[in-house]
Amino acid sequence: MKRALPVLVLSIAGLIPLWRYAPAHETAATSATPSVPSSVAPSAPAAGSAVVAGPTVDTEKGPVQVEVVFQDHRITAVRMLRQPDHPQTTAAVPRLVEETLEAQSADIDTVSGATVTSDGYRESLQAAIDARGAGGGGA
Repeated sequence: MKRALPVLVLSIAGLIPLWRYAPAHETAATSATPSVPSSVAPSAPAAGSAVVAGPTVDTEKGPVQVEVVFQDHRITAVRMLRQPDHPQTTAAVPRLVEETLEAQSADIDTVSGATVTSDGYRESLQAAIDARGAGGGGA
């Protein structure tokens, strides 16, 4: 019985790093966006619209990059070009996009459980908005 407690404690201590492990490698799904059918992806901006890609923001979970579609001065769509391969990020992206479309700015709330991704998203989004405002997006 004296050995059981230390064995149990050391076993749990050895499993903790496995539970917290997050792969740092980049997958093909995060670096390219071929999953969007060409019929869905805009081939050319309509009159008065512009598509602006924000910069890639390196976070501790992986790179984050957004692409923003503007119609006149309104944000009409946001698409993730690069995102970390984490379940929290996958769940957070639709909420971040929805809040962006409602707020029409990068002044949006952080999604709980995806703080790092939310911060990278806002940074890339704000840079794309700034580039559009400076005339970098055309139209």
